[in-house]
Amino acid sequence: MTIDNNAAYNNRAHVAEFPQIVAQWEKDGAAYRDAMAKQDRAELDVRYGSTSRQIVDLFHGDKDAPWAIFIHGGYWRALSPKEHSHLARGLTERGINVAMAGYDLSPQATLAEIIEQMRAATLFLWKRFGQRMMIYGHSAGGHLAACLMATDWKALDANAPADLAPVGYAISGVFDLTPLIHTEMNTDFKLDEASARASSPLFWPAPRGKVLDIVVGAAELPEFVRQSKEMADIWGAEGVKTRYEAIPGKHHFNVIADLADPKSAMVDRLVTLCQLTKAG
Repeated sequence: MTIDNNAAYNNRAHVAEFPQIVAQWEKDGAAYRDAMAKQDRAELDVRYGSTSRQIVDLFHGDKDAPWAIFIHGGYWRALSPKEHSHLARGLTERGINVAMAGYDLSPQATLAEIIEQMRAATLFLWKRFGQRMMIYGHSAGGHLAACLMATDWKALDANAPADLAPVGYAISGVFDLTPLIHTEMNTDFKLDEASARASSPLFWPAPRGKVLDIVVGAAELPEFVRQSKEMADIWGAEGVKTRYEAIPGKHHFNVIADLADPKSAMVDRLVTLCQLTKAG
């Protein structure tokens, strides 16, 4: 059976309340930034690159605690760290330091360029804090989290640790970009078979020995569930310590809600992963 990829990858059409969800994110994100700034626990719009979107917002937990990098979604074409600020609350209230990373959007940047920007942001944070990072992200950010885990850091900076990103947590990601060639979004992406595969971590050498959780909402579009399971299976077979979870009742946009809750099972797992960055 032929799949209509426009429909199969259209999360906004699948979740009618998407506009209301994002409006709430904006309110919650602004309130969280204000609260953290008043506590002197926020550094906002820290520039790591040459453009206005190449910034990180830093939210501080405990002084010597691990660092985590969150990468937002929006199909590489929309949104920013600002709508997601409040999602750092779960970890910061548990003492973890969180960087919310921004990047240039398609079509102004290619997907390959966005991957390079996230690598630059990670190296920037490593140079500042001297720590390995737990990488987590949602949707496009889940894709980018996997890309960072599979990056050859020594090839980019000889002084960087080879395991700069030893652990990750990818939520609702797209790990094989080839189906997107056959969507209207490709007007922006301009992907062909070669460039799609080149930016798809599913086809990269798996980062053996690293730890990656791959999480998806059980009520998401079937292609997102399929891609998450396939990524966990393939990288798991190639030596990555993968863990797959389909969260009952969650769709593409509410699957990340528990990131804001320091008592949630999702945040419990993230704290455990963050602690692994200090091991070894």
